[in-house]
Amino acid sequence: MNSIDFTPLYRSSVGFDRLASLLNSALNTETASAGYPPYNIEIRDENQYAITLAVAGFAESELDIQVEKGVLTIRGKKANDKSERQYLYQGIANRAFERKFNLADYVEVAGADLNNGLLTINLLKEIPDAMKPRSIAINRTDDAIEHRTGSDNNKAA
Repeated sequence: MNSIDFTPLYRSSVGFDRLASLLNSALNTETASAGYPPYNIEIRDENQYAITLAVAGFAESELDIQVEKGVLTIRGKKANDKSERQYLYQGIANRAFERKFNLADYVEVAGADLNNGLLTINLLKEIPDAMKPRSIAINRTDDAIEHRTGSDNNKAA
């Protein structure tokens, strides 16, 4: 199990605890289940993203999409096939899956579409106005100016 020491980051930064835990969990994720189903992560615009999963053979009712505490979870579970099929070769995976994606702050799921065996989840990053950059005015008080001017007069006397 790998672990990274984030002490240098904490010396000059505040609030990056979640980043450290995300990186550690990414390093410790099991790679065995990482290949199914295959997926793409796409940047569509400055604040728009899409995750597309290849879920051929899954019906809409067999897919479940949930977001909880900044983690997007997609699950697929095939309904029980009551017919007894005999395959000479079975290359199409119909196994259950669970795929998780950590979402950055202010990234919300805008919707999902299932088309031609591809499940596309649309994501939108909406930064609140309170978090956007803004200029801070420096207040000038007349008391400070008068105090300085008054002390200059005392030196002259």
